[in-house]
Amino acid sequence: MMGNIMLIIATIALLHAAFSTYEHLSYRKALGRLEGSLPADIVLEALVALVLATFGAALRTPELREVTWRSEMKRRSLEDQDDARMSFATFIHRAGIAVPSKSE
Repeated sequence: MMGNIMLIIATIALLHAAFSTYEHLSYRKALGRLEGSLPADIVLEALVALVLATFGAALRTPELREVTWRSEMKRRSLEDQDDARMSFATFIHRAGIAVPSKSE
């Protein structure tokens, strides 16, 4: 829940920083002074949004699963197995779109 809130706040802050950048550049263009850097508050707001988004995404991710033979065998019994390969060792789902099957 906290990760979702942080991501929403980061998105709003990043959109606000983008709009502020647009306003600042429009103002400088109207004055005829195109050279110059962005104000420090806009840069700081964008950096804070980046940090919030990073922490929000890290908090929002599910817990990592153990990928070992022992953890795989805890979920299976030898009688139930048709295929002795581990489930995380199959790559069919990864290359199915990129590589056409031989039957096509």
